[in-house]
Amino acid sequence: MKQTLQLRLGQHLTMTPQLQQAIRLLQLSTLDLSQEVQEALEANPLLETEEEFERFSQNSDETAQKPEKQESTAEQLNDKNNEREVQTESPEMPEELPVDSEWTDVYDSYTPPTNNGSAESMDSDFLAQRGQAQTLQDHLLWQLNLTPFCPTDRVIATMIIDGVNEDGYLATSPEEILDALEDEEMTLEDVEAVLHRIQAFDPPGVAAQDPRECLLIQLRQLSEDTPYRQPTIRLCEDFFKLLATQDQAQIKRRMKVTDDELSSMTQLIRTLHPHPGSLIAESEPQYVIPDVFVTRHNGTWRVELNPEAAPRLRVNTDYAKLIRRADSGKDNTFLKNHLQEARWFIKSLLSRNDTILRVASRIVEVQQGYFEHGAEAMKPLVLRDIAEALEMHESTISRVTTQKYMHTPRGTLEFKYFFSSHVSTSAGGECSATAIRALIKKLIAAEKQTKPLSDNKIATILSEQGINVARRTVAKYRESMTIPPSNERKRLV
Repeated sequence: MKQTLQLRLGQHLTMTPQLQQAIRLLQLSTLDLSQEVQEALEANPLLETEEEFERFSQNSDETAQKPEKQESTAEQLNDKNNEREVQTESPEMPEELPVDSEWTDVYDSYTPPTNNGSAESMDSDFLAQRGQAQTLQDHLLWQLNLTPFCPTDRVIATMIIDGVNEDGYLATSPEEILDALEDEEMTLEDVEAVLHRIQAFDPPGVAAQDPRECLLIQLRQLSEDTPYRQPTIRLCEDFFKLLATQDQAQIKRRMKVTDDELSSMTQLIRTLHPHPGSLIAESEPQYVIPDVFVTRHNGTWRVELNPEAAPRLRVNTDYAKLIRRADSGKDNTFLKNHLQEARWFIKSLLSRNDTILRVASRIVEVQQGYFEHGAEAMKPLVLRDIAEALEMHESTISRVTTQKYMHTPRGTLEFKYFFSSHVSTSAGGECSATAIRALIKKLIAAEKQTKPLSDNKIATILSEQGINVARRTVAKYRESMTIPPSNERKRLV
């Protein structure tokens, strides 16, 4: 095959590094953006915050107004530094030590006074334990260190704690724990005895093997003078299946109790925790910083950028003045490159802020009914609607609405909360999925606890209001709000 050279004219799009940076900044959350800005400030000497510039200018003015006082203070500091050098006797210490480095050295060399206790006593420090987030296993192991166990029982207890799941239930049976120990001298009774001791730990009901045992553990830990404690223990111990199936008539007949007595027992059960593990924090709370504020002013809704979420940067003019156009030296080239990077970074930030503000303003304009009347007035909205109104691409709107939040009179909400699909109404209009969820939640909140509404009944009620949804759609929306079905919402009395 003969090889030839050909010239062709064509056009193609190329994504420059600056454009890539702008797109990346656009999709960052406020917390991630703060970290990105901090890294840029540390890497580029020609970037600085406006707050830092104002603070430096203010200090310079004060310095010019009081030169004599500054000189006197400098002399005093020099005298103190000389005294410190004599006292420490460390001639290898550099003369100009950064302030942060000095503080680091001080804290690194400082050792707080300690007692002569063992490592276990340090692990059992209550204040340290309460001052940090922990998993359920950490919480149980901390209590294990405070409880006297022989070495053999401590091994069993550790394996039991390892077998406790996030809900607080023992996912491993005592038989499996015994087999894993591989000790012929141990018996199942030994494992069960240690298990009973672990079940006395906090939170109440932990390490139970099923919901029935979980409730019984919590009931038995209540004070003996708790009203209806003993009959409630009997109810859970002997008639738990009837309790689970809400068979009120059978329970009253077999326990020979009245409606009021059964009501008091069920009220006591409702004070218990069927998932005790959820009472212990598993991770530190995640905080969000709103990107915009939505407020009502003179009858209109106003959208403003959060100044704390929109960092103000500027080019360091002192370094910029050192740049010489005709100079191609290494230092001058370094400053030129960083000056260009600083300008692009600032431009990307301004573009990000402008895009977020435009998208948020359009969302508020479309969803005014929500801000004034609640979720039931939410309109159908998709990314394409905002993209067409602002003449942007859908992918850009998707980036802007991801991990971006607005602080409103109805709470701090993610931008994506205001987007939902539509359902046709009998009148020819449209209703958003968010509004339908709000209606379903409102109907369930107003239902009779002894006769909850089924999904089919809710669909019928919505149909009467002109909203045509199938039973399966109602079930899907109900499950998305973590609302149990009607048979689980039913109360005995």
